[in-house]
Amino acid sequence: MTEEVHVEEQPALSRKQKTKLEKQTDHIERIKRTVSACFIGIFVGILSYYLQVTVKSDIGLLAFMLMLAGIVVQRHIFMLMHMDTSKLGAKDWIYQGFMTFAFWFMSWTILLSTMTV
Repeated sequence: MTEEVHVEEQPALSRKQKTKLEKQTDHIERIKRTVSACFIGIFVGILSYYLQVTVKSDIGLLAFMLMLAGIVVQRHIFMLMHMDTSKLGAKDWIYQGFMTFAFWFMSWTILLSTMTV
């Protein structure tokens, strides 16, 4: 006969119930996720620019697809950085995607505006 073990999940602590150290740890995790999303956006924006320069054609769709790939790759990068992604909800992933998009758009646009026609 198998013996069932019931493990009760601890309810998520409210903000007031967390200790100062737990709050600091959560804050540092959020900063790491935001910074990595920004760097991914900048990297993909620069990559999109250099692909457009080397191909010498309008590759806006390819650049946009690269940005979407950067958003998808974030989850794997977070796992490589040993970040817990199980607690992230849809709102968190939308925020991460927006940060990647914003920095991709800004860096790609700045580089394109310096390009001579």
